[in-house]
Amino acid sequence: MDKKEIKCSFCGRDKQDTNVLIAGITGHICDGCITQAQNIIQEELSQRSRSEMEGSLILQRPSDIRRFLDEYVIGQDDAKKVLSVAVYNHYKRLLQKPTTSVDDVEIEKSNIILVGETGSGKTLLAKTIARMLNVPFAIADATVLTEAGYVGEDVESILSRLLQAADFDVSKAERGIVFIDEIDKISRKSDTPSITRDVSGEGVQQALLKLLEGSTVSVPPQGGRKHPEQKLIQVDTQNILFICGGAFDGIDKIIARRVKSSAVGYSASRDGRISDENLLQYVSPRTCARTGSSPSSSVGSRCSPTSIIKQYVKLFDMDRVKLTFDKKVLDFIVERAFEYKLGARGLRSICEAIMTDAMYEMPGSPDRPAELRVTLSYAREKFDRSRLSSLKVA
Repeated sequence: MDKKEIKCSFCGRDKQDTNVLIAGITGHICDGCITQAQNIIQEELSQRSRSEMEGSLILQRPSDIRRFLDEYVIGQDDAKKVLSVAVYNHYKRLLQKPTTSVDDVEIEKSNIILVGETGSGKTLLAKTIARMLNVPFAIADATVLTEAGYVGEDVESILSRLLQAADFDVSKAERGIVFIDEIDKISRKSDTPSITRDVSGEGVQQALLKLLEGSTVSVPPQGGRKHPEQKLIQVDTQNILFICGGAFDGIDKIIARRVKSSAVGYSASRDGRISDENLLQYVSPRTCARTGSSPSSSVGSRCSPTSIIKQYVKLFDMDRVKLTFDKKVLDFIVERAFEYKLGARGLRSICEAIMTDAMYEMPGSPDRPAELRVTLSYAREKFDRSRLSSLKVA
């Protein structure tokens, strides 16, 4: 064949109209068709990976997850219940079928923070959950993290361990679990600006926040900064479940002040419900912020809980339960957020206090109702029974 007559066997373009034309045994293929073929292969592999995930991941009910945790962890009943519901909702969100409907509700990504003293079982809870679900699991220590360019490890190195646990299968790693220990050790050093750079405090918090909320991150497969020539791997953290743990030294004193109780000695509670023996059970997002954690949960504007409510409606719909909220319930949620100074992100904490029991009991239950209507009396009862309601406004 004459060189001028050489064409791509797929698109028919002449050789002079292409950048690269690769010869085969009986034909040729141009760079444009190669790129298109690569995109088709990636899409096919992505769909196959999603199908394999749906087939391999058996979504357990919150009650089943709790029973599994009971076999490995003694006590921590409240933590087990909340963790079971959170993990169930997270992986139910992953198994949600993608849709192109404009009006469809996208369930936002949620992560978990475990507050407790050293040796209370925070790491064991996270590790046991990962073992039950058979997903990749990695543990990272927040104390060694620094901003890029300083001695220590970059935030992205956290995902290097997850990739290694998944045998560098990116799609598998993107549905794994990461436990970040000692999260309280990267708190701001003080509430006042410093003349020196806080390279392991708030700067790391902001980098972690992007990671936790979901973003595409360039991850060094070997971790660290010793191999600058290594090819970076793109990892989407949108579906990775992050569980953060920390002791938060001094938080018990902050809680004690908020519940108008004493952290030392014996004291009479104001209504018989406050327990000085375990003040950490009354922890809230705002309390963690006072220890130096990211203040991003404090938002001054009045925000409607409607979008959050739609997500709960969607979660219950996936379990074939129709969830409705009375108008007065929405006002109640916003009022409590302002009363307890929790801000916009605190709306979810209040919703969780109201809905946790229903989310724990209903999935998979043969006695579950076809419809659940959340009235003001129901919301008030559930909230008043929660730990959150015990906190006084400081």
